Amino acid sequence: MSNPISIAFKKANKENRPALLTYTVAGDSSKKQSLAILKSISKNADILEVGVPHNTPVADGSQIQTSAYRAIKNGIKINDIFQIVKDFKKLEKSKPIILMGYYNMIFQYGESNFLKRCKISGVNGLIVVDLPWPENKNFAKKCKDKSICFIQLLSPTTTNKRLKRIIRDSHEMNYFISMLSTTGGKLKVSPHEILKNYKKIKRINPKKETVIGFGITEKTIDKLKSADGLVVGSAICKEITRSLKSRQNPVINVGKLVGRLKNKIK
Repeated sequence: MSNPISIAFKKANKENRPALLTYTVAGDSSKKQSLAILKSISKNADILEVGVPHNTPVADGSQIQTSAYRAIKNGIKINDIFQIVKDFKKLEKSKPIILMGYYNMIFQYGESNFLKRCKISGVNGLIVVDLPWPENKNFAKKCKDKSICFIQLLSPTTTNKRLKRIIRDSHEMNYFISMLSTTGGKLKVSPHEILKNYKKIKRINPKKETVIGFGITEKTIDKLKSADGLVVGSAICKEITRSLKSRQNPVINVGKLVGRLKNKIK
């Protein structure tokens, strides 16, 4: 049976567009609202990335850090995140969920216990920012044994030799970091240059789904729509912050934003 992540890419491909992946922080701004936001954006997003808030992130820009701070301040715990995913999956069983975070959460929980909880909750994939290849090989194998997709990160400075090895060992999906930056930074390189690097990766194994993330907004998303998938995170977290400051409903506003993003890549 195909992983829901693979099915989502096939569906987008049939519609002649890239898959739209969204990123939100679990528990922002509350457990209840976090679940409501997932429900709202799932109408237009193909794959949902759910971030595990961390107080000392290494890859997250200011917008995601602000979201994470709100979630931590409200007392979100890893078991709460599993519950949010489980509750969402009761309503949207086929919609893929990818947990994104740092290895510390897995280490503290214990790899086997963590993967067991992922499986029970309905998590379909994992991105572990600070667990690179080849150090992630053993854990990635454990994920595969549980039918959970471990997503490898690729960057513009990854050598061709290393790219080939990472892609050879990768599962259904890889994540290409568009530029050397934390999340949410303005694109420091042109979409043309990003796609040039992206195509170099795709030539290694065209069958492996590869998404582009970092710096993608309403203004830039349509220029990158030849990719297999595009990830938008900081723009969504920014909209949640803006809505809360304006005393507006972030569930409605974020839902509208994701709808606009989807329209730009059709």
